[in-house]
Amino acid sequence: MHLDSRVAIVTGAASGIGAAIARAFAREGARVGVADLDLAAAEKVVEELRSGGSQAVAVQMDVTDERQVSRGVDAVVAAFGGIDILVSNAGFQHLDTIADVSFENWKRILAVHLDGGFLTTRACLRHMYRQGRGGAIILMGSVHSKEASVSKGPYVVAKHGLLGLCRTVAKEGAAHGVRANLICPGFVRTPLVEKQIPELAARMGIGEEQLISDVILRSTVDGEFTTDTDIAEVAVFLAAFSTTALTGQSINVSHGWNMG
Repeated sequence: MHLDSRVAIVTGAASGIGAAIARAFAREGARVGVADLDLAAAEKVVEELRSGGSQAVAVQMDVTDERQVSRGVDAVVAAFGGIDILVSNAGFQHLDTIADVSFENWKRILAVHLDGGFLTTRACLRHMYRQGRGGAIILMGSVHSKEASVSKGPYVVAKHGLLGLCRTVAKEGAAHGVRANLICPGFVRTPLVEKQIPELAARMGIGEEQLISDVILRSTVDGEFTTDTDIAEVAVFLAAFSTTALTGQSINVSHGWNMG
């Protein structure tokens, strides 16, 4: 198993992409901290992992709360004796133009994605540096880490910011054997995207099917959505990479999306 006995924390892991990554890590032998704002949902994922013979623990974590992040990371370290992998995945989205978005919504989106990425990274780095056994920081970016879309300004800005955080952590962590990478998925048909489809179609004055084919999946080679399984397998690859050579890169995960 590629991650045998390593300790991982995955945020936003009670559902969707985060849960898929937690399952993939457990399959590969990792001991997994399932972190989520919804503790009850995180505990259900933990029950599932334990029923399959894996070691896992649930922690409630609001990634915008410095104390909750520190407590959550410390709890996983206490349970499993250290931390080797972080996947900072928690996120949400709000649709509005830059001209119309409220400052409150702007700050909320940046707080979850960018502040959350920073706080979880910092908390894990401090343990990784003290441990002296290296580690992997994996941040969840997006196609919007490299491109922009209308009505998604705060999300685009936050995801661009995570690319800078990744590159900085790669340089600072190198002396400690800590790698950093950014996963940049294309469109995944999560509940978040399902909610956005009718909203965006209405804003653009087109049907939902046309939105999917002509806008969302226009740049893919096969007209297919990226899956959470696609992303989870890339996360396993990055977490298990055996040398420090793969660091600072952003990894595009899509069916041919041209993100440069």
